[in-house]
Amino acid sequence: MLLRLGILIALTVIAVAVALLLQRRRTEPPSSPSYRSISEIDRTEFAHPEAPLLLVMFGSNTCNTCPVVWETISELDIPAERVDVQDDPKRHKRYRIDGVPTTIVANAAGIVAKTWFGPVTKEQLQEYI
Repeated sequence: MLLRLGILIALTVIAVAVALLLQRRRTEPPSSPSYRSISEIDRTEFAHPEAPLLLVMFGSNTCNTCPVVWETISELDIPAERVDVQDDPKRHKRYRIDGVPTTIVANAAGIVAKTWFGPVTKEQLQEYI
């Protein structure tokens, strides 16, 4: 009986030690996405490459905010394009889009002059453009 109790305690100690070691090896997940600003785009990949300014909204079909942002963008008199991750995952990956909506304004050379992460108002867009 005493031998069984000793074996049970030893197994418990070993199990706890293994669990602690495994817990230590696990890395902590990031607490939030690391949103990165895009510095430059290849204008030939987008609609209206000849326009002096190009407005691009990177979005997703599952994003609740994206349709509202796109509607706001569509009211402006400027060439714009919506790029949803489901329709064009390669461009999302190439430009390292971490979160949607991400809205950018690029000049004729493809240099990104302004980036908004999340919702953007018509006033903010008009003020910049």
